[in-house]
Amino acid sequence: MKKIDNNKLDIIISKLENLDYGSLNITVHDGEITQIDITEKKRFALPKTTKLRKS
Repeated sequence: MKKIDNNKLDIIISKLENLDYGSLNITVHDGEITQIDITEKKRFALPKTTKLRKS
């Protein structure tokens, strides 16, 4: 395994620290990090609805 560039590690750590829900995918070619993909999810609470009763 090759030594990982500190700049790349800093970017990965920064992205993880700012990610609440989602995933981070690191692509490696020939032992080198070549790409970082982030999929972020935003969650919204659904408004509560009142169900009407049938009489």
